[in-house]
Amino acid sequence: MTCMHPRRVRASRPSGACAIPTSHERTKNMETHSRPRRTWATLAVLAIAAAGAACGGSPEPQSGTPATTGGHDGKIIVSGASGQLGRLVIDDLLARGVPASDLILVSRTPEALEEYAQLGASTRFGDFAQPESLPEAFAGGTRMLLISIGFGDIPRPQAHKNAIDAAVAAGVEHIAYTSYVAISRGDTEGLAADHYQTEQALKESGVSWTMLRNSIYSNGQLQTAAKMLADGRAIVPAEEHPIGYVTREDCAAAAAAVLTTPGHENMAYDITGPELIGVREIAAAATAVTGKPIELVPAKPGEEEAPRAFGGPGISVVSGDVEALTGRPPTSLRELFETNKDQLLAAAG
Repeated sequence: MTCMHPRRVRASRPSGACAIPTSHERTKNMETHSRPRRTWATLAVLAIAAAGAACGGSPEPQSGTPATTGGHDGKIIVSGASGQLGRLVIDDLLARGVPASDLILVSRTPEALEEYAQLGASTRFGDFAQPESLPEAFAGGTRMLLISIGFGDIPRPQAHKNAIDAAVAAGVEHIAYTSYVAISRGDTEGLAADHYQTEQALKESGVSWTMLRNSIYSNGQLQTAAKMLADGRAIVPAEEHPIGYVTREDCAAAAAAVLTTPGHENMAYDITGPELIGVREIAAAATAVTGKPIELVPAKPGEEEAPRAFGGPGISVVSGDVEALTGRPPTSLRELFETNKDQLLAAAG
């Protein structure tokens, strides 16, 4: 069943221990240190920003992109800045007219951000597992996007709390966190557990916050569809919880909107795609784009190839929050596949 929910929900900041978040209050958004492939749109943003920097000004917002409207005051910190999501957020901030000189880009590999440093952004080393590195990394920032990290040397909730504590001590006034959509349905276990603990630490920090509860990236389903096309079949599990897959690009656009427009203090958003998707929907979209039929095969008991389930009921969520934040509807799976049609056609053979 498709779960439609209000676009945003205001939650009061609790004091002391926090109960399970109310309904409607994000899979792992890891910092990936390999550079993602640049799109023409991204290169255009960098070219425009470079021209603005050379002329002593800031770039005009791209057509169709809401301009900054006063929600951003002071410098914006982006953690995990050299990762795939971080880079997309940076490009969206520049497209919205944020001067590169107002960006503080924190990464364990700041040398990977040289193109932004050349535009005037401050690139700094910061490692959540090394708390001593964070005061200097966050100094001078007013608003911050805390991108959840992958599994590392210390537990994720502790790493995130190190970042929150350092940001508060540095004078950061507002922190937006890339959480997990299942928390909106009261899920505090499994994948949701680390995000739930981080949300509680953020609510208790004393600064205003925004929870960007992201669903699972639809970008990863390109590989799923490619395998279906190569095999000519798809295994359908007996129990399936379809997912409101969302593109990484839509997650970035939503984050940039929160960082540059007012009214998001102590709000939680469900960042999802426009539809619930399971094996059947992936196969149908792949066939529609490539013209190659895919046979749907019911999973046999104990069949190793068959997934037990597509997620859980907590991520069977679709909301209108992406459109509410960005002014445009989220990208559908079919649209994503159309954009990457050549890749799928190559897999289809």
